[in-house]
Amino acid sequence: MGTAEERPGPERGEARPVGGDFEIRIKGRVSQAFRSAFAELTVTVSPPETVLHGARLDQAALYGILDRIQALGLELVEVRRLPEGRGPGEDPASPDTS
Repeated sequence: MGTAEERPGPERGEARPVGGDFEIRIKGRVSQAFRSAFAELTVTVSPPETVLHGARLDQAALYGILDRIQALGLELVEVRRLPEGRGPGEDPASPDTS
């Protein structure tokens, strides 16, 4: 049985990490009042979008954020899981120079 940090994989019984880093893009600029609804995330404005970055989010936290986006009437553009070691604003397509 897995720990709080790991659970068995769906096919091979392998352990997999529960949390991950995600980048969520919303159409347009989100006002300061709306940003307070996402206090646990890093919020940056990159016109014409607002980018939310969440570190170590599990599936329940991610779905909660997506529910908030919908409840606030915001238009979701993209959700993507970032490769390990990438921070907000880093291009995952660029080569790792370390």
